[in-house]
Amino acid sequence: MPPRIGVDIRPDNAGLRVDPVGKRIDFGRSPKGVVPVLDRELGRHVALPLTGCAPEIRQQLRWGNLVLTFTKERFVGWRSGGTASGKTCTATG
Repeated sequence: MPPRIGVDIRPDNAGLRVDPVGKRIDFGRSPKGVVPVLDRELGRHVALPLTGCAPEIRQQLRWGNLVLTFTKERFVGWRSGGTASGKTCTATG
């Protein structure tokens, strides 16, 4: 599915901001509430290996330059370009 036009996902220290609607996807949210939304807005994700991840990280998913990390039950970090917030992995695979 191609990305939607006009939606901008902006990472910040609390998670992600969805503009122009002003909605949020904050750290602590279930992967079931994050992944489908980003797939719909940014296109299908790519699963990355867990190289360089802490043991509690169970998923590392990428949408373009945006990489999100998840424990079994929670969204815990993001990395984009040279910036990051939350719990992230040191390698992208």
